[in-house]
Amino acid sequence: MNGSRHRRWLAWARRALNLLFLVLVPLLLWLLARNLQWQEVSQAVRGYSAAILLLAVAITILSFALYSCYDLLAGRYARHRLPARQVLALAFVVYAFNLNLGAWVGAVALRYRLYSRLGLGSMAITRILSFSLATNWLGYLLLAGTLFALGMVQLPGNWAVGSSGLRVVGGILLMVPGAYLLACRYAKRRAWHWRGQRLQLPTAPMALAQLGLSLINWTLPALVVFLLLPDGVGYPQVLGVMLISSIAGIITHIPAGLGVLEAVFITMLQHQLGKGAILAALLGYRAIYLLLPLALASLVYLALEQRARALRNQNRPQP
Repeated sequence: MNGSRHRRWLAWARRALNLLFLVLVPLLLWLLARNLQWQEVSQAVRGYSAAILLLAVAITILSFALYSCYDLLAGRYARHRLPARQVLALAFVVYAFNLNLGAWVGAVALRYRLYSRLGLGSMAITRILSFSLATNWLGYLLLAGTLFALGMVQLPGNWAVGSSGLRVVGGILLMVPGAYLLACRYAKRRAWHWRGQRLQLPTAPMALAQLGLSLINWTLPALVVFLLLPDGVGYPQVLGVMLISSIAGIITHIPAGLGVLEAVFITMLQHQLGKGAILAALLGYRAIYLLLPLALASLVYLALEQRARALRNQNRPQP
């Protein structure tokens, strides 16, 4: 009886999720497009040389490729047999939607929808999701912790944390990836069960791969902004500002960090660069690193949905 009720609940939840995506994704895309100043974005992009723009696009491609490898590595952890080309396409869509529409839409809901339509069960998807999220934030903690602890990010003088406080924060952040690596290498107990899910530590080489992929990937968005900024500020400072703005965007729950990214960058860099130069660089960054991948990801998403529908019709029992 309980099993039948559980299956009915899952079927209802799946139909509700399908309906949600049919309505929510187009609505969020429309809201994002409406809130952008497209003329300013166009003017900012046209102000850069072709070489700078091509280099920024190449860095963006590398970043999305690295992020897509999170899910490839997670597939080894979850031990599913989906083809690599499907996983890479799916992860690309997830990352683009995550950056522009928020983590709950991109990283969580979209992953569950697309993986389930490729035939994976909820337990396998949960393992992939948790592993990919851990990969992303372990690299963040390692990179941010290192920059903050070494005093490579200069805060405005009126910030309460101060340079010494930021060093302490950096040291605390570094403890998490350090403890994770030690646990993956030396822990005797490798698995736990919680609410029907089996949580298992990866091997030490897999944990190192997680940190390496994520560490490099977190440096690349800031590199795009750094290329678009005029001379006058060093890359470590731009990287630190980007890391701080990423957390601020998550706290405010604003899709694509609209306004938050600009506020943090202007607050932290206005004593080194003019506001106009900062805003132009951030508009160029949005166009290259956020909007261009989102446009392509929307097409890939439609193709994935069409393929999943065709596979479902193919596997449906004939009357």
